Amino acid sequence: MQLYRNLRSDIIDGVYPYGTKILSKRACAERMGVSVITVEHAYEILCDEGYLKSRCKSGYYVDYRLQDTGATPLFAEHSPISAPTEVSEDAFPFSTLVKTYRRILTEYGENLLCRCPNGGCMELRRALSLYLARSRGIFATPDQIIIGSGSEYLYGLVVQMLGRTRRYGVEDPSYEKIHGAYRSNGASCDRLKMGSDGILTDELQRTDASVLHVTPFNSYPSGVTASASKRHEYVRWAQQRDGFIVEDDFDSEFTLSSKAEETVFSLDPYRVIYMNTFSRTVAPSIRVGYMVLPEKLIDPYYLTVGQFSCPVPVFEQYLLAELIDSGDFERHINRVRRKRRKEK
Repeated sequence: MQLYRNLRSDIIDGVYPYGTKILSKRACAERMGVSVITVEHAYEILCDEGYLKSRCKSGYYVDYRLQDTGATPLFAEHSPISAPTEVSEDAFPFSTLVKTYRRILTEYGENLLCRCPNGGCMELRRALSLYLARSRGIFATPDQIIIGSGSEYLYGLVVQMLGRTRRYGVEDPSYEKIHGAYRSNGASCDRLKMGSDGILTDELQRTDASVLHVTPFNSYPSGVTASASKRHEYVRWAQQRDGFIVEDDFDSEFTLSSKAEETVFSLDPYRVIYMNTFSRTVAPSIRVGYMVLPEKLIDPYYLTVGQFSCPVPVFEQYLLAELIDSGDFERHINRVRRKRRKEK
């Protein structure tokens, strides 16, 4: 009777919403430390009173609707699944993703259950190292590449690695989460006004920041792309201050130019931390980003934040590595770029 009363109370309070499958008799008996027969009797009473419903070879389900009595639930009932938002025409081909998903499951098998190195799976880091060299002019070893769960996560790692005592310069206007991520990690920021080709020279000179966060390609929301002169100016700025540049290269793969945009990292690989994600090039649901560290920051990274486990599932990392190694990733990018050039 005690078990019956506890379960009934939980059902009425909304802990178990309508339609929820509750524990099997054996699982409940093990959890509560009673016999299976005791649980069965309690479930039968709940079924008789209309709180539960038994389904043959399936189990017991909650048959009590909160709206029947007007009771205030502790947890809201499951809301209906909303229709998915429209997928962009530039989205990665779904059929290719499905094919690759299956191949990963078949080829890697139980290796997908293994723990990932803190910096990310070596398969993805090697694939990125080769891809960046042939497509972006970025020559970096796999050890320089760190995998993370999106840009905002990586911004936090940068602050923890370089230190909260530094001042960080960010574009104004810029993607608001950039400023928010730095501030939430305890760093002080200086907003630097944008001109037609990047951050204004006067703004670069007046700030006492030692770390500059820039989005050289199609900065949001201004849409400004930094000129070649401005990119070199950013590099000189960092060299004069013995500082660093965080290059946020989001969406640059889809440039309308026949040649990929020149990266700030390629101008000075000793002072630039390069960042990019797969949210735009594969799908928004792929919350995977990566950053390329200058060689001199590898040891400081592992001394400060390198002990943190990589938050990206192993499966997604193998998936991305396979897309890059097979050439499907670059074929998709080239297809979108050709399409955009024709539309223009």
